[in-house]
Amino acid sequence: MVEFKLVISEVAKSFARTVGDPQSAGFLGKRIGESVGGELIGLTGYTLKITGGTDKSGFPLRPDLPGARQQRLFVGEGFGFEAPRHGMRRRRSFRGSQISEDTVQINLIVDQKGSKPLAELLAAS
Repeated sequence: MVEFKLVISEVAKSFARTVGDPQSAGFLGKRIGESVGGELIGLTGYTLKITGGTDKSGFPLRPDLPGARQQRLFVGEGFGFEAPRHGMRRRRSFRGSQISEDTVQINLIVDQKGSKPLAELLAAS
């Protein structure tokens, strides 16, 4: 059974929600940047965009790394590494941009709002 923790962000507030089978099956194979219909998790009228996530080891999903594999990259200042000194680079582990069974958390933002407020829909479930 695959279970994901979803962090849904609106302009002013974020909401956390855990989904299991069969709802989680709709996220498998999706990539960072793709949109998902809110009907999948009970948010009718909403469209959610995948912005990132983490895997079971805590490594972040990197948008420019294809697939779902884990890989060590030599990175400088930017995504996933903040250099303590100017010009410093380090090797860091990242997971690819595709959501798989190894993904634990998925970060989403509201792309299109529905008729009811998000807080009302998520408080009921």
